[in-house]
Amino acid sequence: MDKVHRFRELAPGLGLSVVVAMVAKALALVFPTLGGATIAILLGIVLGNTIFKQPILAKGTKFSESRLLEYSVVLLGFTVTFQTIAQLGVRGFIFIFVMMTIVIIGTLYLGGAFKFNKKMSMMMAGGNAVCGSSAIGAIAPAIQADDQEKGQIITLVNLLGTVMMLTLPFLGTSLFQGDQLAQGALIGGTLQSVGQVVAGASLIDPQVVQYAMLFKILRIILLVVVVAVFEKMNQGPATVSTKPNRKKFPIPWYVTGFLIVCILNSFVSLPTSFETIAHFLSTWFETTALAAIGLRLDLRRFIKEGPRFLFYGLSVGSVQTVAALGFLWLFPV
Repeated sequence: MDKVHRFRELAPGLGLSVVVAMVAKALALVFPTLGGATIAILLGIVLGNTIFKQPILAKGTKFSESRLLEYSVVLLGFTVTFQTIAQLGVRGFIFIFVMMTIVIIGTLYLGGAFKFNKKMSMMMAGGNAVCGSSAIGAIAPAIQADDQEKGQIITLVNLLGTVMMLTLPFLGTSLFQGDQLAQGALIGGTLQSVGQVVAGASLIDPQVVQYAMLFKILRIILLVVVVAVFEKMNQGPATVSTKPNRKKFPIPWYVTGFLIVCILNSFVSLPTSFETIAHFLSTWFETTALAAIGLRLDLRRFIKEGPRFLFYGLSVGSVQTVAALGFLWLFPV
């Protein structure tokens, strides 16, 4: 009975997300230069802010945005091997480490300049350096952040990520034309959430999606380090905890799943049908998730946050973009 009730809750939003994805795929045949991913998220934004604002849709679109995208990432493991990861090279790993360091330091500094408190600046830094809302969700309890402040930063990070998602692919195409690894590094090394990375890279090429996700997963793996550092920074010098603190492992399950499937794909010769089916399902999950992201993007919330939030977000985004372009120009991956 619980499963039936759960399905009824999810069905309206999930069904709408699937329909928008189907329409996007059909429109992509007419407008192939835009592609299904771009059309799905843009169509979702338009419909979600005009016709489909009903609360009954919320649980289904949330499921589509999060779970389907996570399944898509795991399935991506069937198309990736250690040989693919090795193509990132030492410079690729250094690029991610340098980028995360610059973004965290720059965001903390800008947070002080814009008069945001330390905890909000930390959440903003982690959200932009690692993986958007997921990173903020892992960092917030570690630094005892206020729920309202957490919600404000999640809103700001999503706004910034959406703006960068729609602009960076065109910047990457014009500056690194033909260099799919550099395009993947730019998108996977800067965009905030997994969905934004997939959506942004999908505007260029499926191979760029693969590279971008590898760079993104390197960032997500380092979330453990970021949470530990921020927790230490938030503690006073004389703070001693007497309570046992059971912590949730901050690496998302789908990253672990991706790595397991990738290991399997690297050492076991799987039938080609595995990759074909995985690619098909991954593409549909991805497009449906992107439609849901668009449907859930409430433009009024962004306007409500005020100019100080927006200037902070744009400043952090500028730091990310300039740092990534500068590194890729001086030290090509």
